[in-house]
Amino acid sequence: MIKNSFISVIPQEEKEENCGSVEFQVLGFSNKIQRLTLHLKLHKKDFLSQRGLRIILGKRQRLLNYLSKKNRVRYKKLIDQLNIRESKTR
Repeated sequence: MIKNSFISVIPQEEKEENCGSVEFQVLGFSNKIQRLTLHLKLHKKDFLSQRGLRIILGKRQRLLNYLSKKNRVRYKKLIDQLNIRESKTR
């Protein structure tokens, strides 16, 4: 379904080898975040889903922090692909 469109962002040779990679996990969390955000627009008082969304956001943030410390180039490439943050141009 939607997961396949995110998988297509990762090059073909990396799909089989790195399904547990940081990039793949961040893509999966981003997919869940999008679905929960759409759900919460319809159901504003669904507090359990709000809690789940905050938990997933925290997990994604920790993974992105790890990736930014480990490999800045891969981090910037992933951020640009997902349009998670605004890029600062100097």
